[in-house]
Amino acid sequence: MKALLFGDLCPTVSTSALFEKKDIDTLFTDTIGLFKDNDINFVNLECAITDSEADIPKIGPALKAPVETAEVLKALGVNCCGVSNNHFFDFGIKGVCDSIKALNDAHIPYTGFGENYEDSRKNFIIEKNGERVCIITVCGREYSYALDDRMGCRPFDEYDTVEDVRKAKEDCDRVIVIYHGGNEFCQYPSPGVRRLCHALAKNGADVILGQHSHCIGCYEEYDGCHILYGQGNFHFVKEVGISGNNIDISKIWNQCLAVKYDTKTNGIEFIPVVTYDNKGIKLAKGEEKTQILENFEKRNKQLETGEWKKGWHDFCLAVEKFYTDVLKNIYTKEPAFIQREMFAHYLDCYAHTEVWRELFKTFNCSNEK
Repeated sequence: MKALLFGDLCPTVSTSALFEKKDIDTLFTDTIGLFKDNDINFVNLECAITDSEADIPKIGPALKAPVETAEVLKALGVNCCGVSNNHFFDFGIKGVCDSIKALNDAHIPYTGFGENYEDSRKNFIIEKNGERVCIITVCGREYSYALDDRMGCRPFDEYDTVEDVRKAKEDCDRVIVIYHGGNEFCQYPSPGVRRLCHALAKNGADVILGQHSHCIGCYEEYDGCHILYGQGNFHFVKEVGISGNNIDISKIWNQCLAVKYDTKTNGIEFIPVVTYDNKGIKLAKGEEKTQILENFEKRNKQLETGEWKKGWHDFCLAVEKFYTDVLKNIYTKEPAFIQREMFAHYLDCYAHTEVWRELFKTFNCSNEK
């Protein structure tokens, strides 16, 4: 089978009106051709499709899209939506119900959500010409993930997800894992994320795509598995000059890699895509395309040489103040509710605990070798 795999999609202030108008040509320009003649066209829907104003309590923005978004995706050719991410539950149960209705009305299958934790672990399987391909979408533990007694997105679990991949491989020819986790705006994997991806590869994953970082990261082939640590946004248009976590992200936010994957040959191709005029996306061309691919290849080489560890460490240093401030605030005499929530959130989320470990090394890391 031929698969096109894209990352995060969310209409923004710059593009919501175009989604409402279903102006596909302006929104997607020449990338529309990528969706032709594929058996699988996958995107990650990183928002709720709802008109609700009742967002849940959380740290960070609540994201939603106009109802026409599902029709836009259908017209584009999307036939599988991943919804396991940290924003699908932003408007609570009503937002989820509205989103699922919109996807069902547009006849777009979705995966990565359930009535409870066990239910969320359902796999999405596509069969054609005797071939079976499984797509497993998981997310980090940030606000939207399912609990034993509450609906939510399918979370990554260091035990269950590895087992889910192993079982899927026993029953399917190919297993594609969409991992919506890691650290935002970091172009390198954390040591823990790299280890978990290697574990998934050893247990049968053929492709692992890291999303959520909002930037293109680096790639390696490990044990026959294609691992992309950061695919970048698919359609999440923001104006230049934006920043996040004390990092200037204007140059990396508006770039992504479309992934074309051939399940028969295990061949993979990366196609650079960029935003234009705060309206939509287009295929990168000329010098811009060359620069994106050269930078990508440079980071890939750093995975081989071990230089990526410096890139990860430098990222942690850049965001250090956020973590030290959380520690300072929680130990005030009467920490505010939001300060307590931030501390709890940083403990709950694996990506944040990875930063903790890098910034606050134990004696054991420097003991005799």
